[in-house]
Amino acid sequence: MCVELLNLFNDWLKNKSCPHYFVNDCSLIHTSLDVQIITSHLESISESRLSTWFIDNYLRKCAQLCHDRVSGLFDDVSTNMKLQNAVSAVVEWRLHSAVEDLYDECVEAEHVILCHLLDYSLTPHSCAYWITTLAKIDEILSVFITAVAFLHVANKITEVDWNDNLVAAAVGKFVADMLYLESVYWPECLQLTQRYKSTMLSAELSTTEIIELLQQSAVHHLATYRQRQAQKFSSVVTIVTTDFEALYAYKRGDYQQCLQLSTENVHTLMYAKCMPTVLIFPEFIQLLDDDIVSLTALTVIVNPNCRSKTDDDCTEYYRITQLTLSLHLMTQCQLRMHHSVKHLSQTLSCIKLARKRVAVNAKSLDHLTLKFTERKAMVYLASIV
Repeated sequence: MCVELLNLFNDWLKNKSCPHYFVNDCSLIHTSLDVQIITSHLESISESRLSTWFIDNYLRKCAQLCHDRVSGLFDDVSTNMKLQNAVSAVVEWRLHSAVEDLYDECVEAEHVILCHLLDYSLTPHSCAYWITTLAKIDEILSVFITAVAFLHVANKITEVDWNDNLVAAAVGKFVADMLYLESVYWPECLQLTQRYKSTMLSAELSTTEIIELLQQSAVHHLATYRQRQAQKFSSVVTIVTTDFEALYAYKRGDYQQCLQLSTENVHTLMYAKCMPTVLIFPEFIQLLDDDIVSLTALTVIVNPNCRSKTDDDCTEYYRITQLTLSLHLMTQCQLRMHHSVKHLSQTLSCIKLARKRVAVNAKSLDHLTLKFTERKAMVYLASIV
């Protein structure tokens, strides 16, 4: 097709007549233009020559961005089959890396949202802006921002002295607006919108009950977000979808449910090369157990700059992996339920294995959480042996 187009263009140049698209009887080539050199070059272009140019100037350069195993295939493309195999390898690599790039963008978006909330409060108007902006990256982020908005409001309620009726009215309006905005991108959320809207606006709820309802809704949305992530990014990252559900089960004292979910998650994540993290920001701290909250606070006391928003080296101080969280919850549940020495010893073995994997940065919150959890389990075992 390209050769045919170039031949057509060559004919136009020879005749010095390149038709204008809109204006009849108008040529885009001036009759005095010397086109002989150009036409001689165009006449020499054949399918074979253009294909060779395309391979050398485009495909080889694309392949250089790939893994050595892929780029090495272009060392010999002397037959059609070898060329086809090399091109297919590049296409497959690009499809894989495109998913990887999108996942990285989503992770970065999570971080940007939570950093923004350190300085500014959310409103329905700002949420509408965030949802619209984040949808340009990926629509699943609208579920994430909705969850964060609920946690943000629940966190703010504890900071002000409102009477219950005022809290219910203000929060009910915010929840209704948020869920409506989300339902624009996820129509299946419309039923949830109506349910929470009627609950907030009609029921007489105390501030404690409102906070609990907001947290329940947030966990529901975070679980949905994890499910969407797993569907979309399972080819590049290992994702468990129940980490926030396990966290909330522990918070409400359902240790058996938390232990079951956390144990399943540990088995899935133990040998995973890449996995999501849980960001330890104010919005999420309300869901975490006291030990992780205290440990996070100590890192800030020791080094107030360790959670700097502008320093990329500080990211390890406000995130823990799903594996670390699951091992911590698993241990906490076993301690509270007074599990046997055998079960705790097995959990300790998993913690030691996980610590070896994160020992690259011994000061990271991930490493500190695992070390703290291990120490707590060992102290408990020493007390009963």
